[in-house]
Amino acid sequence: MTRTTNGNESTCDECDILVIGSGAAGLTLALRCADFASVAVISKGSLREGATFNAQGGIAAVLDDQDSIQNHASDTLTAGVGLCHEEIVDFVVSNSNECIRWLVSQGVPFTTKTRQDQQNPNQAEPSLSPDDLSSLHLTKEGGHSHRRIIHATDATGKAVFEALQKRALNHDNIKLFENRIAVDLLTRNKLGLQDQACIGAYIMDSHTLEVTLFRAKFVVLATGGASKAYLYTTNPDGASGDGIAMAWRAGCRVANMEFNQFHPTCLFHPHAKSFLISEALRGEGAYLELPDGNRFMQRFDERLELAPRDIVARAIDFEMKRLGCDCVYLNITHKPRDFILSHFPTIHKRCLTFGIDICKQRIPVVPSAHYTCGGVMVNQQGETDIPNLYAIGETSFTGLHGANRMASNSLLECFVLAFSASRRIEDLIGTTELSTQGLPWDESSVNKSEDDVLIAHDWDELRRFMWDFVGIVRTDRRLQRAQQRVQVLEQEIQDYCKHYKISTDLLELRNLILVAQLIIDSAIRRKESRGLHYTLDYPDLADRARDTVLMPENYGPP
Repeated sequence: MTRTTNGNESTCDECDILVIGSGAAGLTLALRCADFASVAVISKGSLREGATFNAQGGIAAVLDDQDSIQNHASDTLTAGVGLCHEEIVDFVVSNSNECIRWLVSQGVPFTTKTRQDQQNPNQAEPSLSPDDLSSLHLTKEGGHSHRRIIHATDATGKAVFEALQKRALNHDNIKLFENRIAVDLLTRNKLGLQDQACIGAYIMDSHTLEVTLFRAKFVVLATGGASKAYLYTTNPDGASGDGIAMAWRAGCRVANMEFNQFHPTCLFHPHAKSFLISEALRGEGAYLELPDGNRFMQRFDERLELAPRDIVARAIDFEMKRLGCDCVYLNITHKPRDFILSHFPTIHKRCLTFGIDICKQRIPVVPSAHYTCGGVMVNQQGETDIPNLYAIGETSFTGLHGANRMASNSLLECFVLAFSASRRIEDLIGTTELSTQGLPWDESSVNKSEDDVLIAHDWDELRRFMWDFVGIVRTDRRLQRAQQRVQVLEQEIQDYCKHYKISTDLLELRNLILVAQLIIDSAIRRKESRGLHYTLDYPDLADRARDTVLMPENYGPP
């Protein structure tokens, strides 16, 4: 089937399952479905540019005899400060073992106890078997009461991604499309039909700017979070909330968008951009110190450096403001050099490029926006409010993370929900028809922009006021200022979109402005301090824990 846009013909791609996003969640679902369906995977940039590839820490799962599913669930509920959904917590942690076994079977080179001290611990262990995980080395991170973090030294995301990508590239039923950005979803009601089922998506080639309609029986959003809404972030450039924004425009509810996790320790250096210093350093004994060398976490939490991330980030923010200093320091120099090099080779190598030898010198660190705990509301199978539309990974809201995500539960959620979504799709695919209808992408009434300064200006303003007014510590006054500014930006971009052809920067900015508005409005609605949402105007917990749910059909400012 062809369509006509400004006189140019373009092929309409078809597949059983369209996966928008090529990280851990997207690739896992693609591989789990490829034996019974044709799958197209859309990657905004190159496959390596997503959050998964850059993830350092690991995957939380119960493998130690001294640990238990109940312990893992309890730690998650505690970190989530009363907002975790207990049924999804039990579901995710109970299925962790299955996911780790599958990852091992895919060839992920997890670090083993015998290889931890060897020169190349990231090399696959020949004897590692999915049926016996007892040889895996476990580390500990903030909020966890036991060692339960499975890892590949300090580059777990890279190891997972490379193994899954290799499998996907070699599977006949999977097609990978790089440098493509999703523009919007196509639902049947947009064609004038009665129901709202999703039947595909418009996908733009970021090089040619040509938009193609991809028709599919099922569409899966696995686009990651929205931390690019903030000036300082550990996330890659593509984390612009695309899936959340597209789902909202299509009619999906979102929940708990006010809970933005700020990772406590991002490398502070003018040329480092967004390099995260893994929580695993603190898990292995690194100290947080003030510029004068004194530790300070004992004044904030009895768990010290291993308190949940919201507590550690606020403590660092408080000390930086109290002292007027640019950063605090992470110190692991008291550990033997061989220990540091075997456990953290990636961090050591990266810091050396900035003149910092972590075996001898403290690491300057600051908090940075890191993870979107809210997102598109889904059930345990990843199903959204719209038939045939799924959301998994950071794009989604399952209820697992509550008011604060516990370290290394995010990758686990990606795998567990990808597994359950793939099972649901397999059950439905035989009775789901591929739509033969479509709606041409029409650019006949717009022109190519000759001046993109507005996009650059609005982008900068958005990220700055989100950092200043909707950051680690909030007030009603700050949130109201942010709300006023985001409404102005939204109107400017709406007017811009009416007159000019789309581009990658314009699409990302449009999505970020929408998601920022959802974050701000959700924060205004929460009249308490809970987990990642801390406001000076309401410093106490409310008597009852409630999710903040926004619905497109009756949405309006609070």
